[in-house]
This record gives sequence, structure tokens and C-alpha cells, in this order.
Amino acid sequence: MTATDPALTALSQGWCALSLLHGKIEAHIERALQRGHGLSVREYSLLDVLSRQHSGPGGHLQMKQVADAVVLSQSATTRLVTRLEDRGLLTRYLCDTDRRGIYTDVTEAGLALLAEATPTNDTALRTALDDAAKNPELVPLVRAVEELKVPV
Repeated sequence: MTATDPALTALSQGWCALSLLHGKIEAHIERALQRGHGLSVREYSLLDVLSRQHSGPGGHLQMKQVADAVVLSQSATTRLVTRLEDRGLLTRYLCDTDRRGIYTDVTEAGLALLAEATPTNDTALRTALDDAAKNPELVPLVRAVEELKVPV
């Protein structure tokens, strides 16, 4: 294959379209969350992921799992956790069974903010997808996102 191979060109164009769609959606949601709730997309995602934890075996996520879920490095995730902890939205504590492990939980204030911000996030996502669907090149990607059945 060469750089001008049609298959590579099509693959590259598909990737560019996907990247464009992601960027448009993230920017739209970011503006809505910042304006309405003082949250970034990453902060909202972190609160959302951590709010899904539960007590009991396997209920708490390790920092690496959290980092993977919010698509950040472990160090960036730790800094994000610290910022939200400083705002009173998260707490950290040592694992009972492994003193090296640190758990992070969403506080009542964090849960309240998440509940308040979720309709904003959902509406901004819907609006961004509807806007993106006006671009014929993005229609197949928008449909793919809408049809995804991802377990929560």
C-alpha cells in the first residue's frame, strides 16, 4: 500500500470525519456544561463514572479503570479528582482490604450537581448530533452513535 492508495485515503477520510464529529459534540457539550453548571466535559464524565460505583465486591473502580473510562492518563485523572475534591464534589479514602488502594466517591453535593447537569448534557448531545446530521458526510456516523447499544 502506498500513501495514495484509495483504501488508505478512504480510511483517513473516515477517521477525519469521526474526529470532526467528536470535536463538534464535545465542544457543544463543554459550552453547555460550563455555562449552566461550571463543569467541563471531563469533570461531568468523571462524576458520572464514579456515581455508578456501588458497595460490595468489585463495586469500586481503581484509578486506572477510572482513567480508562474518562479517557485520560492516570496522572491527569488524579489531578481532575483533586480539583473536584477541592470543590467538595468527591472524597477519597483508603481501601479497607488493601491500604495501597484509594477509592473515590461522589459526595452528596457532587451527586446533586450531576443530577442537575445531566439534562443539560443530554440536551446538548442531542442538539450536537442533530446539527452534525445536517452534514451529509457525518450522517452515517451520527446514525451509528444513535444506534449503539452499550451496556451501562
